[in-house]
Amino acid sequence: MSRFWKIALLVVAALVVVVLAMRLFGGKSQAGAGQQGEDTAPVPVTVVAATTRDVPVYATALGTVSALNTVTVNPQVGGQLMSIDFKEGQEVKKGQLLAQIDPRSLQASFDEAAAAKRQNQALLATARSNYQRSNTPEYRQYVSKTDLDTQHNQVTQYEGAVAANDAAMRAAQVQLQYTRITAPIDGIAGIRGVDAGNVVSTSSSIVTLTQIHPIHVLFNLPERELQGLREAQAAGAVEIIALDRTDAHPISADGQLDVIDNQISSDSGTFAVRAAFPNTDNALWPGQFINVRVRLRTIAGGVVVPAQAVQRGPDGDYVYVVQGDDTVKVQTVLQGVEVDDSNVQIASGLKAGERVVTEGQFRLKPGAKVNALKPGETPAAPTEAELKAAASQQHQRGGQRGPGGGPR
Repeated sequence: MSRFWKIALLVVAALVVVVLAMRLFGGKSQAGAGQQGEDTAPVPVTVVAATTRDVPVYATALGTVSALNTVTVNPQVGGQLMSIDFKEGQEVKKGQLLAQIDPRSLQASFDEAAAAKRQNQALLATARSNYQRSNTPEYRQYVSKTDLDTQHNQVTQYEGAVAANDAAMRAAQVQLQYTRITAPIDGIAGIRGVDAGNVVSTSSSIVTLTQIHPIHVLFNLPERELQGLREAQAAGAVEIIALDRTDAHPISADGQLDVIDNQISSDSGTFAVRAAFPNTDNALWPGQFINVRVRLRTIAGGVVVPAQAVQRGPDGDYVYVVQGDDTVKVQTVLQGVEVDDSNVQIASGLKAGERVVTEGQFRLKPGAKVNALKPGETPAAPTEAELKAAASQQHQRGGQRGPGGGPR
């Protein structure tokens, strides 16, 4: 092949490469332009304005319900148990009869002391009469000084005997009263420890009474909450709410702070707290485990947004804020406390009234244009003209590619 034909072939090949390159890059440019057009379409998102409200700040803990008083009722004298006069589980009042022990032996001791007293009273009366007669002027000259002193001492002796009988009678009376076992406090009667007919002693347990009006709740808080709790206590009554274990339903909402323990545990870094609840409806029961929520303070005019608006990034928490031109920007925020199950308080980085995106954030980037929708609102269906325009654009993009998606 001559040199001329070689040069001609090289020129033709160069032209073919240039044409192919122009078509290839032209198709990519048009596809990129189409993609860019798609990206600039407004993104439908749900938008909510930040609001302000007074936000209560709580400390939470796991608590144990404890009876105000617990008394185990034991007999103070021994004997046969004649009757049980309460129902297990019933509420009893202070002084109410619970059980009765056979009183006959103690009644006999009381009667014996009373008889001895009457006997000594008779001897005392005789001794006094003899002494008074001997000490009169008409008889004193016939009675020796020794006999007169003896009669006086005999009167004193019988007076002592009568006093001893009185003491014996009071002791017997006290023992006799112990045969009637009464409730020492108001409370709920538990399961009885003995049955009627058994012989009981002072070590026998009749029943345990628990006082639950009011009732105590014991719980521990971390030491970082101590200062806030003490400040709340100094400001007035501290509100304490008892919740069930799911935190869904309040069991009792009228608790008050009773005692803050005087030391912090070096092992756990916590301190003990006791709350008191009136418990008029018996909603709390001794030994029950509950969740406790203590109100420490209230943030006045706190900025509140839905919890799903706050996103987490490598530099901290942020939200997408919708600007006046319906574009979004990334705003770094600092979360405060949880307001309820669906809202959080924003400590800094956001102002009341600013609109934040709560749904659709995954399709956003800074500067993206959005179609702001209210919660529960859906985007409007495209019009017929919009559908035709979109179809025409798709047809134009498809016509610029050959079979298999490559350039014609």
